[in-house]
Amino acid sequence: MAPRSPPSAAARWAKPRPTNWRVLPLLLLLISAASLLLAIGFLQVALGGVLRRANALGRQCAPGLEGRSGGEDGAGHRRRIAIVSFSDEGGGRGPGRGRSFSGVGKAVAGNKQAYAARMGYVFVDAGGMVDHSRPPSWSKILAVRSQLPHYDWVFWNDADTMVMNPAISLETILHAAIGRTNLDASPDLVVTEDTNGVNAGVFFVRRSEWSDKFLQTWWNKTSFVRFGSTKSGDNDALKHLLRTLPAEELRAHVAVSPAQCLFNSYPWVPTLKSLHRLFTSPRTTWNGVYSDGDFLLHLAGLDDKKKWVFDMLDEMRPV
Repeated sequence: MAPRSPPSAAARWAKPRPTNWRVLPLLLLLISAASLLLAIGFLQVALGGVLRRANALGRQCAPGLEGRSGGEDGAGHRRRIAIVSFSDEGGGRGPGRGRSFSGVGKAVAGNKQAYAARMGYVFVDAGGMVDHSRPPSWSKILAVRSQLPHYDWVFWNDADTMVMNPAISLETILHAAIGRTNLDASPDLVVTEDTNGVNAGVFFVRRSEWSDKFLQTWWNKTSFVRFGSTKSGDNDALKHLLRTLPAEELRAHVAVSPAQCLFNSYPWVPTLKSLHRLFTSPRTTWNGVYSDGDFLLHLAGLDDKKKWVFDMLDEMRPV
């Protein structure tokens, strides 16, 4: 039998590798991922705090709103204004099942009624106007149109909205939005824009022949009606109408608020989608995010609406 050759020096001094050495790269990867998630979480919380203090940091939705009472406009006329809303108690169909309006209308009704009484407006619950042949959000058109003959202005606001600063009047909001105090010479439709364009959840309509015709045309846009989705089509129909109006007619009859937060603020919720919007549309997000002192909070696109309502009303700004 041939003698065995002695082991080389390298072999003699080599240390056996631990059996779990392959786990080390995976462990480092997990630590890096956890650190990244912690950093993102910290960034989200920090951004949320900054955005919630937007007004304190110098943002102005419109200067000098507080302390100006409702009632007479700049021409010395008393305006008759209706605040119109209703709740879609059967909401939450389709992909966004958590986005139910169940109980929301009742939860916010007292808030809106108290504000209307304080300012001398009329609050109208238009729940009886819902046309069940379409998604309920379309019926806002019917509700607004039904009240226009009785008031100078109708302020439509979705059920998932609440007045957070009742010291601000609708007249002063209109003054700021249209840039003049004479509401008789104002546009007929006053809207806000968010990152997706014009929002149909909160808007003002002035009583006029143009307004009545516009609302009828909007209602007739049946090709936009959508079922089984979080989008019902009424907002898309409104944006289409405004895009196709002749430029001169658009200038004469439609006003877009210079800042969304004037009367349609959204709470900022830290999600990947909201982070993306913040970094791709920072100015629009800044001008539309809810901050302490804003007039109206709109829970657009949020789930658990009823919980949001109670949480936010608990911290409503005292008068």
